[in-house]
Amino acid sequence: MQEKRTQADRRAATREALLAAAREEFVEHGFAAAATEAVVRRAGVTRGALYYHFPDKAALLAAVVEAVAAEVHDAVADAASRSTSPRQALADGMRAYLDACLSADARTIYLVDGPAVLGWRRWREIDGAYSARLLREGVGETLAGESGRDADALTTLLSGACNEAALWLADAPDDTDRKRAIDLAVDDLVERLFDE
Repeated sequence: MQEKRTQADRRAATREALLAAAREEFVEHGFAAAATEAVVRRAGVTRGALYYHFPDKAALLAAVVEAVAAEVHDAVADAASRSTSPRQALADGMRAYLDACLSADARTIYLVDGPAVLGWRRWREIDGAYSARLLREGVGETLAGESGRDADALTTLLSGACNEAALWLADAPDDTDRKRAIDLAVDDLVERLFDE
C-alpha cells in the first residue's frame, strides 16, 4: 500500500523541485537572464507555487546560494576532518574549498551572482554560517595557545584570498599548472602564517 503524503510533504517536495530547477536555470543563464517562467516549467509547478515559497527571484537565489554553500561546507569539513593537525586541516580545508568552487554551480551561483545580487552583507551572512565559519574555527584551532594574533583578521585575510583564488581557478578550470600553483601557494601561505 502506498503511503499517503501529507500537505507538508507536498510543500517540501515542491520547494525542493523549485530549488533544483532554479539552480539549473541560474547556472545555465546567470541570475539576470534566468526566467522564473523557465524555473516553474522545469519544476513542473505553477507560478503560484513559486511565489508561495519565494516572494521574488532574489529570495529564490538566496535559497539556492545557501544550498550550494552547504555543499561547499560539507566538502571542506570532510577534507579537514581527515587531517592530522590543525594546520594541515586548515590547508586541506582551503584546498577543498577551492576544488568545490570549480563547479559551475559554486562559481556562478555562490561566487558571482550571490554577492552581486544579494549584496555583500547578505552573502557574508550565508557564507558565515558555512565555509567562513569552518575557516574561522580552523584558524582558531591553529592559533590555539598563541596570544597577540587576531583570529578574525586572519580569517578575513584567508577568506578573501580563497575567494579570489577560486575565481582565478574558475577562469581556467582545466589548467593543471594553475591548480598546482594554487595548491603550493596554499601550503606556503599557511606555513608562513602559522609557523609551528
